[in-house]
Amino acid sequence: MAEEYPVSDRNAQVSNNRSGGSSLVDILETVLDKGVVIAGDIKINIAEVELLTIKIRLLVASVDRAEEMGIDWWRHDPHYSSQAMEVVQENKALHERVRQLEEKQNTSSEAEIEKTDTDEK
Repeated sequence: MAEEYPVSDRNAQVSNNRSGGSSLVDILETVLDKGVVIAGDIKINIAEVELLTIKIRLLVASVDRAEEMGIDWWRHDPHYSSQAMEVVQENKALHERVRQLEEKQNTSSEAEIEKTDTDEK
């Protein structure tokens, strides 16, 4: 069974944890504020022939800190942002429109060339 402490003893323990040493919250706050980078490579070789290389890069930081460092992929990745998905769809529509306009331009240019050829004869 868990020991029960009077309320005053529990408050004393909580204040001791906060004042003495680093609590998990303090460590997490520091990590998110400063950021931590973990990097590693996994290589699989057989008979000195490299078959597979996996590069692992991990950054742990707050969103604000990441943005300060110029990292904001979640804003532009369609898997994480509905706005990014709208941009992707708009981009596809624009590419299709440009393709149609180019085809129309090419068709009218070819018609003009044929007309010029017929007029010259």
